[in-house]
Amino acid sequence: MESIITSSYAVHFNERAYEKINTHLEETSYSKVFVLVDENTHENCLPNFMSQLSVEDFEIIEIESGEINKTIATCTGVWEALSELDADRKSLLINLGGGVITDLGGFVASCFKRGISFINVPTTLLAMVDASIGGKTGVDLGPLKNQIGVINQPEMVLIIPSFLKTLEERQLQSGFAEMLKHGLIQNKKYWEVLKLISKFDDLDDLIYDSVLIKNKVVLQDPTEQNLRKILNYGHTLGHAVESYFLESENHETLLHGEAIAVGMVLEAYLSHKLSGLSEIELTDIKATFLKRYKKVNFTAEDIQVILSLLKFDKKNSHGNINFVLLNKIGLPTIDEQIPNNLYAEAFAYYKV
Repeated sequence: MESIITSSYAVHFNERAYEKINTHLEETSYSKVFVLVDENTHENCLPNFMSQLSVEDFEIIEIESGEINKTIATCTGVWEALSELDADRKSLLINLGGGVITDLGGFVASCFKRGISFINVPTTLLAMVDASIGGKTGVDLGPLKNQIGVINQPEMVLIIPSFLKTLEERQLQSGFAEMLKHGLIQNKKYWEVLKLISKFDDLDDLIYDSVLIKNKVVLQDPTEQNLRKILNYGHTLGHAVESYFLESENHETLLHGEAIAVGMVLEAYLSHKLSGLSEIELTDIKATFLKRYKKVNFTAEDIQVILSLLKFDKKNSHGNINFVLLNKIGLPTIDEQIPNNLYAEAFAYYKV
């Protein structure tokens, strides 16, 4: 499988990934190599990963798993560990894990001593097709998603789909939501192919296609001034839903993809009302997501709080809450504002 070349680094797959990182480690005189993991990747992924590396001298830094730990406090702990282990500006941080690890690890590396090199090795489907690609790093501010961060590119990204064997079905479905999003915003044929996937036995080619789609967008707009905003389809309301359920004592926490799936149905309804998405495609989108993802029950009070969180969305500007909507599947539009009365209609449509 050919590597995918971005503006400043490459995404390598399977055996080539190990070949490329070993060559890189041999050719680059890093003072020290650190590997950031959580308790899950430490146990399930690290032994196999390190057995393929040529470097033998490395330090392991472990954090607790889960979105709830994607915080500045966790970063401070990692920065303190790096300092205690004598990391310097010529050190390398390898982020081995899901989206929390690659987002947080990239941010830690970008800030430590004003920036050290890092490599992303995503181990979840979500991280392989989304979080580890494109240079976005950062952490949450309380329940608010990704409020603190920078865009900074890794030395390389290594995608090794065999790590997906360590995941539960729910985690795979969460990552698959981002792949479905790629079809909705860029390629209707890809959307149609993904709709037919019933098992996650062999996703190598589809992961490759999703990385190609995301890289194509990022290459044209690396700092998210215009086009890259389309990657946030479903995320304006989806992030608000995710943040609310993360903090709520009365609801089970939703995985990222589960919340974004809700957001994509809600924003498909808004697209139908405001930007021309046909009723046929709207029905198709809703049916596809509700077939894969358990319907979430919202009370009127839930919806009120969720809508209050929209003001914190990163795409907002000049007091406007900006949405990505669909003119049709494969053709998005950005910076759309929503009349307040349509939010209730969208949630009502989702509930039916």
